Formats: sequence, structure tokens, C-alpha cells
Amino acid sequence: METLQDGAASARPAPSLRDALPVWAKIGVISFGGPAGQIALMHRVLVEERGWIGRERFLHALNFCMLLPGPEAMQLATYVGWRLHGTLGGLAAGLLFVLPGAAVVLALSIAYVWYGQVPLVEAAFVGIKAAVLVIVIDALIKVARRALHRPHDWAIAAAAFIAIFFFAVPFPLIIAAAALLGYLLALVVPVPVPPPLDAPPVPFTQTLRTGALWLAIWILPLVAVSVAFAGTPVFTDISLFFSTLAVVTFGGAYAVLAYMAQQAVETYGWLGAGEMLDGLGLAETTPGPLILVTEFVGFLGAYRNGGAPQLAFGLLGAAVTLWATFAPCFLWIFVGAPYVERLASNAKLAGALRGVTASVVGVILNLSLWFALHVIFARVSLEQHGPLRLWVPDPVSFNWQAAVLAVGAAGLLLVLRLGILTTLGVTAGAALALSTLPGAP
Repeated sequence: METLQDGAASARPAPSLRDALPVWAKIGVISFGGPAGQIALMHRVLVEERGWIGRERFLHALNFCMLLPGPEAMQLATYVGWRLHGTLGGLAAGLLFVLPGAAVVLALSIAYVWYGQVPLVEAAFVGIKAAVLVIVIDALIKVARRALHRPHDWAIAAAAFIAIFFFAVPFPLIIAAAALLGYLLALVVPVPVPPPLDAPPVPFTQTLRTGALWLAIWILPLVAVSVAFAGTPVFTDISLFFSTLAVVTFGGAYAVLAYMAQQAVETYGWLGAGEMLDGLGLAETTPGPLILVTEFVGFLGAYRNGGAPQLAFGLLGAAVTLWATFAPCFLWIFVGAPYVERLASNAKLAGALRGVTASVVGVILNLSLWFALHVIFARVSLEQHGPLRLWVPDPVSFNWQAAVLAVGAAGLLLVLRLGILTTLGVTAGAALALSTLPGAP
């Protein structure tokens, strides 16, 4: 039986692909809460509960995925799947992370164009979000304990949090600055470098072949659809637009949402501004990466501009959008993954990665606080004071049910150590029960 070893971590049996598939499916079904919640979920399941990947490897992989365009949580799952079972394992992990949420978003998109505003079960999602908040905070504490050891680690984390939360400094700039600072510090303060992990060298020609193969897998189907429907330019527009977004989406979906909304609404006219907000709401309350909002946009664009039958064109538009959005993620991972371990064993690069890891703590703290404000308060406004921005909750909109559910979720998850699925089920049921009480919002 193959075993997984990672520094001081004890050896654990590697799962078979058949045993791994249900776990990847479970992660895909319950991956609520955006990248912070999804990374926290994978850390809990893959590192703590299953031991499929060690803590150091998990952090190295997270740093690597943070530097890539696209949804970092989905790419992290793909990397771990690749570590366990090669390309087939990476495909399985990545697809199972995306497909459950994609199916839900597609169903809600169809209901949206047929019936208008979709009446989601908001009360149940209050409970789910409360549980996810606890998962995020738990992961933040654990990652901070393992990543912040020296005073300058804490300083980098604090600076990253202040930069992104109060001054909206672009995420890629924060990561680049942290990497540069970590690299320079490694020249002055030696960084303990772990022994090289089992990462045999990869011939550069193999890397080129892998890149060419996945570039063709990404581009050729989109070209084929555009040629087959040459009289319907919406598919060419969708292919080009979302492929471009896939290349420039550094820092997650929030980094490009404003640009995407402006282009989809004003340039292409695929949907209205209010509908764009509805689509974002659907994506935020379903599992999977937030960038799945692109599927909603692509579906509506093709549904309205493709022709008859509208539903068939809408379905094809959704498929083209998903392909253009997520196929590049497999390209980045399968080309770069073989080099992650060797990068971690280089002293100077290890210093850069350590700086990135410290900054990630600040970024997760930013996401945690932002998420907490939006779970506990129904209305949170953004105030600008020159370069300084402040998220200000409306005290009147305090959601006592969400606060109570978050405390309960903390007891279930952190004290009683119940599983994530059990905690999510209990908090969702409790939220439905609380919504029936007098005075419930």
C-alpha cells in the first residue's frame, strides 16, 4: 500500500481512486462560503480528517494556487487529486468540485428565465452560512498557528490584512509584494528549508507537451462551437470573453466581478444590472466557486440571443461558459504542479513562499471578517474616505438568528467535534425552525 509522507506528519495510507471519489463529491456538494470557506473545508477534510496531504504540502500548494489566475480553491482540489492519482485524479477532484454547484446554478438559471425571481429557502442558507463562518474562523486560527512564527511573519500578515481590507489594494499586488519581501528577508534571516519531497525532475519537453495538449483541449472545442454556429455570434463572444477572464482572474472572482458585470450588461447586453445582482446572489448561495456566476451570465446571454429553441441555446451557452472558465484551470495545474515541491525546497524561493503564506493569513482574515459582517448583519454599507474604505454594518439589521446559529455551530464543530455535514444539517434545520418564531426577519 502506498503511503503519504510529509515531513513530521505521520505516514497515512493513500486512498484508492474509488475511495477518493465520494470524498471529492462530498466536498463539491458542501463547498459553501467562497474561497475562504472552501479552503477551510478542504484543510479539515484532506489534512486533518483523512491525512491525504500533509500540512506543509497543503500550504505550498495553496501558495502556488494563489499565484494562478482562476478559482484557487478548485485548483487546490485539482492539485491534491493530481498528487494522489495523477491526471485522472486531478480531473476527478476538479470536476467534482465544480459540477455540483454548476448543476444547481443551471437549474436556478432555467427557473429564473421561466419564472422570474427564484424564491430560495433563505432561512436554511442562514444556518449554512453560520456554520461556514465557524469553519472559516477555525481554519484561520490553525493556518495562522502554523504559518506565523517570527515577528516579520506577523507583520506581513497584518500588512496584508490592512492593505486589502481598508485600502482595497489589488490581491495580486499584495501577493507579489509579500513574495518579494519574503525573498529579501531570506537573504538576511535564513529560512529553514524542508528536505526535498519526493518530486522527481520533469523533462521540459514533457512540460511543453502537457501545455500544448491542455491548450488544445481548452481552445479547440470553443473554436468548433463558434464555427458550427457562425451565424450566432453570441457563442464566439462568450468564448472570447470568458476565456479572457480566465486568464486575468487573479485573486478570485471578486477581482473581476465589476469588470464582468459592466461588459456583460453595457457592452454585450446579455442581461440587466439588476439581473446581474440576482445571478451573483444565486452563485453566493450555492456550493462551488463564486465564479460560477459566469454560467448564469452565459446562459442568459445565449438564451436571449441564440435563437430557437431558447432553452437549447441557453444550455449550450452555459456549457461554453463553463468550458472557457474552468478548462484553463487544469492547464495551469497540470503544467505547474510537478514543480511545486522543488520550489519549496529552494531557500530563497522558500522565503518568498513563506512571505506569501503569511500574507494569505491576512487575506483569509479579510475574507473571514467580510463574511462575518454579511452573515450577522442584513445590511452592510461601504464607506470611502479618500483611499480608506470601511465596511459599516447597520446595527438595526442585526440578525440575531444568524448570531445564535454561529454560536451553536461553534459548539457543534469545535467543542463536540461533529462532522461538517452533520453541523450543516443541524444549523440549516435550526435556521428553518427559528424563522417561524415571531419577529424573525
